[in-house]
Amino acid sequence: MQFEHSTRLRAAYPDLVAGVVHATGITATADVARRTAGYLAVARQRLAGGPESGFPEIQAWRRAYAAMGLRPTRYRCAAEALLRRLRLDGELPRVHPLVDLCNAVSAAYAIPIAALDLDRVDGDLVVRPARGDEEYQTFAGDTEHPEPGEVTFADTAGRAHARRWTNRQSGWSAVRAGTSSVLIVAEALHADAEPTMNRLVAALVRELTDEWSAPTSHAVLTATAPRFDTETSGGDVGRAVSPGTR
Repeated sequence: MQFEHSTRLRAAYPDLVAGVVHATGITATADVARRTAGYLAVARQRLAGGPESGFPEIQAWRRAYAAMGLRPTRYRCAAEALLRRLRLDGELPRVHPLVDLCNAVSAAYAIPIAALDLDRVDGDLVVRPARGDEEYQTFAGDTEHPEPGEVTFADTAGRAHARRWTNRQSGWSAVRAGTSSVLIVAEALHADAEPTMNRLVAALVRELTDEWSAPTSHAVLTATAPRFDTETSGGDVGRAVSPGTR
């Protein structure tokens, strides 16, 4: 399958940098408490210097949400929501070992991270403005339709796997007890985000390899190499693909 951001979206957000990791062999039995604790300690140390709303990574997402006509204090990117909860509650909820790990890394880097069950994604995945006819399933099982122009993760079958870009994932492709193959996507809009994204992706690959011995492929996507191409048979192969090589 291929993952990419649409040319329209990249034109609107030229600073967009994404990190993508594909992994197989994920289980729900791993104990990631020690690993998550280290990342949460980093996040708490940063929060001690001021609230998450002042972080440049979060401010960039707030500007993007405002540009989309959304009130940033009502619709927060996932990283801001996690940091806010960590600041107010002192902890993050436990969901699934992989989700817990991604949430902790997201808080440490102040960059939203989505983890999708690839067996629940049909064909290729494109982050793009919605047409309005895509189907989105909430965690409660209800069906919604993104507003026309709203940024979503859309697969080949027209299913929406997110609402308002990095605000809310879909319950349809959420990681669950039986999940084995995952696509992890981190997205940043702040200036000079590429070095940070390289470190974040390296951290995720290291944790996945150490904890699950999971075969992984990964890439950092930019305007010059905007697509991630992965094969799930005969070993995992992933690469960033430049325009014109698709």
